Amino acid sequence: MEKAREKARILMEALPYIKEYYGKTVVVKFGGSAMEDDSLKEKFASDIVLMRYVGMNPVVVHGGGPEVTRYMEKLSLQVQFVDGHRVTDEATMEVAKMVLVGKVNKEIVSLINVHGTLAVGLSGEDGNLIMARKRRHRKGQDEVDLGFVGDVERVNPAILLNLFRDEFIPVVASIGVDEKGVSYNINADLVAGALAAALQADKLIYLTDVDGIYRDLADGGSLIPELSVKEAEELVESGALGSGMLPKVQSCVEAVKAGVRRAHIINGTVDHALLLELYTDAGIGTMIRE
Repeated sequence: MEKAREKARILMEALPYIKEYYGKTVVVKFGGSAMEDDSLKEKFASDIVLMRYVGMNPVVVHGGGPEVTRYMEKLSLQVQFVDGHRVTDEATMEVAKMVLVGKVNKEIVSLINVHGTLAVGLSGEDGNLIMARKRRHRKGQDEVDLGFVGDVERVNPAILLNLFRDEFIPVVASIGVDEKGVSYNINADLVAGALAAALQADKLIYLTDVDGIYRDLADGGSLIPELSVKEAEELVESGALGSGMLPKVQSCVEAVKAGVRRAHIINGTVDHALLLELYTDAGIGTMIRE
């Protein structure tokens, strides 16, 4: 009986949040160790399905850098990074598309569909969802040619809105295309932020390998639970953020400035991290707000 009462208490705690987020769009960037652990992947998929069944419109955006690297090594292709960006020649671009669109995307779709045929896999090339431009990257005084590495030029969200109408969950691989049909590899953090802004999402959530943003990574007690956009910008300018966290925080800031109500960075290695953030009083991670 006590276990039943605890379940009822949890449901009642979640009720105000279920009502608040009903019909709202939430963009979730799925990445980090959560993508490498089968148990965490399955829990993530069940969380996404639950979000849909209680009336939210979740969008999943994913990368898959470690998997791309593994396949490149199998094919004896050179793996090279500049400031965290993968140098992407034509052969690397083909591998990235094969792995991200043909393998990782379909695996996530299949995991979600185990709980009901709800998910549809997409890349930015589908319906010109993500229009890209070649990234111009500077290192010191020099401009470095990263090859087929892109930035988001604009988002055409009509295909996602149509999927919402038909109660599907879009799962988006971070590949974009330019006006000439050339494909580009785009940082998935930036894609998630751009999609959230285009959809005027209620929330943008990044699943990562740490509990959130720390003032000092060496100090476990320095986790920052909440930041304003101004405070987040000051943190970026201070140079205190590592290369992995920097694009996430920058994307959060840009998304919130563009109309996303709140952005969150949470630990995806925690069981059911999404549900803890969305449907409990405590929440987890770091929130960035206007």
